[in-house]
Amino acid sequence: MPFLPSTRLMLFMLGSIGLITLPHAWHIPPVLFSFFTLLLLWRLLSIWQPRYLPNRFGVFLLMLLGIGLLYSQQHSVFGRDAGTSLFVVALGLKLLEIHGRRDVYVIVYLAFIVAVTQFLYEESILMALYILLVCGVLLATLITQNSHTPQTLAALKTSAAIILQSLPLALVLFVLFPRLEAPHWSWLDDDIHAKSGLSNTLEPGSIAELSLSPELVFRVKFDGELPPPAQRYWRGPIYASTDGVSWRAPPVLGRENNPDQPTFSDPSYAYTLMMEPQKQNWVFALEMPTEFGGGLRRNGLYQLITNKNPGDRAEYQISSSPSYNSGGISKTERKENLQLPGKPSDRVVELVKQLQGKQARPELFIGNLLQHFRQENFHYTLSPEAMPDKPIETFLFERRAGFCGHYATAFVYLLRVAEIPARVVGGYQGGQINEVGGFLEIRQADAHAWAEAWLEGRGWVRFDPTAAIAPERIERGVNVDLQIASGAVNFSPVQLDAKTLSWLQRGRQLWQSVDYNWQRWVINYDTVNQKAFLQSLGIDNFVKLGYWLVISVAGIGGVVAWRLLRPNRRRQDPALRLYRQFCAKFAKAGLSIEIGDGPQTVAERAKKLRPDLAEAIERITALYIRLRYQADSEAGDLQVLKKLVARFRV
Repeated sequence: MPFLPSTRLMLFMLGSIGLITLPHAWHIPPVLFSFFTLLLLWRLLSIWQPRYLPNRFGVFLLMLLGIGLLYSQQHSVFGRDAGTSLFVVALGLKLLEIHGRRDVYVIVYLAFIVAVTQFLYEESILMALYILLVCGVLLATLITQNSHTPQTLAALKTSAAIILQSLPLALVLFVLFPRLEAPHWSWLDDDIHAKSGLSNTLEPGSIAELSLSPELVFRVKFDGELPPPAQRYWRGPIYASTDGVSWRAPPVLGRENNPDQPTFSDPSYAYTLMMEPQKQNWVFALEMPTEFGGGLRRNGLYQLITNKNPGDRAEYQISSSPSYNSGGISKTERKENLQLPGKPSDRVVELVKQLQGKQARPELFIGNLLQHFRQENFHYTLSPEAMPDKPIETFLFERRAGFCGHYATAFVYLLRVAEIPARVVGGYQGGQINEVGGFLEIRQADAHAWAEAWLEGRGWVRFDPTAAIAPERIERGVNVDLQIASGAVNFSPVQLDAKTLSWLQRGRQLWQSVDYNWQRWVINYDTVNQKAFLQSLGIDNFVKLGYWLVISVAGIGGVVAWRLLRPNRRRQDPALRLYRQFCAKFAKAGLSIEIGDGPQTVAERAKKLRPDLAEAIERITALYIRLRYQADSEAGDLQVLKKLVARFRV
């Protein structure tokens, strides 16, 4: 006989598949997801109208259409997006050809693979819980498929029980089983996803655009006290060469060794920095990094570079000291950081002369320049007027309103005119403290630009002209939410303690703390972290690890088997339980029920005792026999029996 899946089974399966593929609506091309959705709805309609199902030739034509759409959108079957699209389209096509139980199993197993591909896009704890939920529904589909009397609630309960029983074993395998680092199949991955952030070029307004982005860049947890706000500068790219409009990072090839190694003095701060996926291989360390773990190197511009894939989330152990002396400067560096795009205008030369540039010590000129920014009605704004023609001069003498990039580039330009080597530094400043988790969150809205000047005997020294105009930007940091909502500069209020925070802020920080620990201890549990954890338990070789695995797996398996197989823990049949309640009511009325009496014998004796209840007795007995001993019972029979027993009175 042809295999005809039940309506309940099909609804279960199609519902779970719809839930599993739903998040991919944001991951794969809309054309391909629409094609899959059409196939899913087609199969759903065919549950009640089987004649609408396509024949083999129709399925073949749909397959060719799917291949054509896949190729037109992805141009390949390799890579994250292309591979995921291939599985989703194949799943949709397979739904249209169910000829036996094997096809149901193939569809369910393929759906499990599609569920796993969600973690290629998002690894948050919410996504993990969502996938666990929909996989539970998918598992209930298999239970329904193999049940003689399928019931929705019972299948879901059984699925949940199986998942709960498997979690301890999954936890042991996650912690103890050797981690297999996936190779970087860069030649297979043609998926390029742009990420916002700093780049090798600093252009007018580029940092102002980032100031309206809440995107998380990295999180930092200090081992001890946090550095004061005025020292929370997270160093990024250096911008040295300019054409008068944009500034670019200098080449670092062949400049890995500095003329002098920097020297440091107390205080020193040790911290764990977790970088979010980025498009550059930069790690934004607290200025200036002194010690850093494997996978990091410090280039000739004192910037930390990672050899890990920047598209992956990564964690680093770093120590930094804000008090440092970088030492001398080479002829190449001096020339590079005195470069000007052309001869400065008379107004610029006059301003430098007025502020005693070239005439006094560099420190005096720098102090005069910062005082000039404070006293000459300069303003700090996120939306300055456009300055397409000679932006530095226009900013200095006409507009006098700009963002940190305007102040930093103008400051460096004037120092170079005064023959003081200077450069622009990009990075992030500040960060929001998570009072619940005790860590800093740095977002794109914290992007900042400042300046460095080389001074004799001191090396490269940081100067932040923004602090001269808006000191609250440095001392209090950015209020990301208000700044994004208003599109204008907004600073955080004076730091609040946990008691002062609103319940909404505490709830959000609590969730961010949970997410931080999930990313740190679960997602980033790689080979290095596993090795360190196992060594803390005394497991330092594969023999000991094997003993731990065998003992743990056997112990958990034994406990689960004992709980499942011991007789006194086996669940009583619900129909038998209801029938015993029925017999107990008659026993109180004086009916004698002996061991070995069948339901028909009990029914005959009960009717003789209460002829007026004969109809109810026969109906309850018939329903019980049907549920207990016959294969043609229906899903609603148990509920009917429950109502009859509850209403029955002797």
